[in-house]
Amino acid sequence: MGTVVQLKNQINDSYFQLKDSVEEKLVLTEEKIKSKLSSDVQLVQKMTDYHIETGGKRLRALLTLGSAKLCGYSKGSRDINLAACVELIHSATLMHDDVIDEGAVRRGKETLNKVWDNHSSVLIGDYLLSRCFEMMVEDGNLEVLKLLSSTSSKIAQGEVLQLQHKGEVDMLEETYLKIISAKTAELFAAATKVGAILSDAENKEKDALEFYGRNLGLTFQIADDTLDYNAELKLFGKKIGQDFFEGKITLPIILLFQKLGNDEKKILSNIFNKKLRTKDDFNEIIALINKYKIIQECYQKAQHYINLASNSLSVFKDSEEKNILKRLTSFSLSRNF
Repeated sequence: MGTVVQLKNQINDSYFQLKDSVEEKLVLTEEKIKSKLSSDVQLVQKMTDYHIETGGKRLRALLTLGSAKLCGYSKGSRDINLAACVELIHSATLMHDDVIDEGAVRRGKETLNKVWDNHSSVLIGDYLLSRCFEMMVEDGNLEVLKLLSSTSSKIAQGEVLQLQHKGEVDMLEETYLKIISAKTAELFAAATKVGAILSDAENKEKDALEFYGRNLGLTFQIADDTLDYNAELKLFGKKIGQDFFEGKITLPIILLFQKLGNDEKKILSNIFNKKLRTKDDFNEIIALINKYKIIQECYQKAQHYINLASNSLSVFKDSEEKNILKRLTSFSLSRNF
């Protein structure tokens, strides 16, 4: 047991190592976000202040800063501006997400739509995106502008695709991967590629970091979706069952449906067809997930993307930044926060 905890601590250290390696730039990124979100409209200021206070891992900003450092970017503040930009896109999508999912809690605090209302939350999300586009134009690089605007479009399409397949327990795994690729992995890919673009890296390095980010994002989302049904990880502080109670169809449910006989499929379908699901319903699903060893299968699939992400960094010469990014692939699967 000591070895497992030691391994988990080592893996989680990779996140803090990345944070430490770009700490000064991350502080400036936070300041940039605050300054960009300031507004003369009182409600806008209140809501953006509240949003900033909720914090977050700032993983996408860290990936932009870390990738830029890996590619040799040192002078100037473009990495700070674009890291802030990537975070603003992420924050805007979370606000819109919470409205669509009728989410009430995020990062242990009430969501904006819960404290205020849906209308205000959608508009604040739009405000964040508009600020983000201002920053892209200020940067002046057409490749960055094209990449981040295209990414924003793909995220929105991913949201619609997820909405289109809401409640479908027989959803194809291929459809699920399309959804998480658009909703999550595209922004990870953009975050890492931006770091390479502003460093004037070669195309093979840009492509490698984009591939790294995309596969890291897929791992991250599969792990997140799996944690929702992994009762054994309660001790690591993850609240389980949120996706289930919101009626989201994610990889554990898709893989479970494939394994079930007709009678169990009906039980699963009936549970997800309900307007509200109960704790007893959740326990029933957990029992089926344990019976068919679904958690292990999800992690095996995630491991595939970990390998792809890790191997893509081979085009870079050995450095501390490369090692940190490589270890971060395992953090996305085994994190405890």
